[in-house]
Amino acid sequence: MLIQSWTDVLVSSLQNLWIQVLSFLPSLVGALVIFIVGLIVAAGLGSLVEKVIAALRLDDLLKKLGLDEYARRANIELNSGHFLGKVVYWFLVLAFLLAASDILGFFALSNFLRDVLLYIPNLAVAVLMMVAAFVAANILSHLIRASVMGAKLHGAKFLSSGVWWVVMIFGGLTALSQLGIAVAIINTVITGLIAMFALAGGLAFGLGGKEYASHLVSRFQSEVEGK
Repeated sequence: MLIQSWTDVLVSSLQNLWIQVLSFLPSLVGALVIFIVGLIVAAGLGSLVEKVIAALRLDDLLKKLGLDEYARRANIELNSGHFLGKVVYWFLVLAFLLAASDILGFFALSNFLRDVLLYIPNLAVAVLMMVAAFVAANILSHLIRASVMGAKLHGAKFLSSGVWWVVMIFGGLTALSQLGIAVAIINTVITGLIAMFALAGGLAFGLGGKEYASHLVSRFQSEVEGK
């Protein structure tokens, strides 16, 4: 009787396992089909985006803005079409993988993939912020250098480099804040930098304009007493 009951339990367990496998097969096949279709769609759209960006000649515009020089320094080939095509490709791959994961009931994996997909727009915005900061830094740097040299003052290169680094640092901090990296620390650093520049400007104005301010006060006092 004992052996018979063990045999019944074993057979029942194997039957239940087989039933579960059979019931899981349709979900597995459906998930595989969706993922394979997703790979095909992602490859097609990624290639299309790359060709569209190449046709728009976006790289020529970026080279005119000066990004090509810094890309060469970092041993990076400036190819915005390939980069954006890969971004679209992997975004769609993750999206279809998320759909397959939902079909299979892998909810922990689905939550992780959903967080990754929701984070990608922040990454795109951060990249655009850095590009905008780079463009603004170059424009302001050239403007400061031209203004200082036009006024025949010294330190044009130093001032233009300082403006370039200040804009790039603020752009980098803003991009990190957009990515959600150490937001509290970044806010503290930005506040400290603003306070430092305000204090430095106040001290410079106070020390440099002390004599002129005293002259204005004396002149005002003389006019008041004269009346």
